Amino acid sequence: MKFKMQDKQNQLIERISDKHLVVGVDIAQQVHVARAVNFRGIVVGDPLSFENNEEGFSRLLQWINELKET
Repeated sequence: MKFKMQDKQNQLIERISDKHLVVGVDIAQQVHVARAVNFRGIVVGDPLSFENNEEGFSRLLQWINELKET
């Protein structure tokens, strides 16, 4: 049985529970922006701008860990 891409995406979305934090990143060449939402799509915290380097990605990881605690 073949699955359409939309069916696969819907299956993945259905697996998201109240224990998940969904993080999206708008990537650019120098500065990226990350946003987080809960399982219902409600924005959690403020967006984070971070640079495309090791320090920036460390900030992203720290930001995610702080949001997971709330």
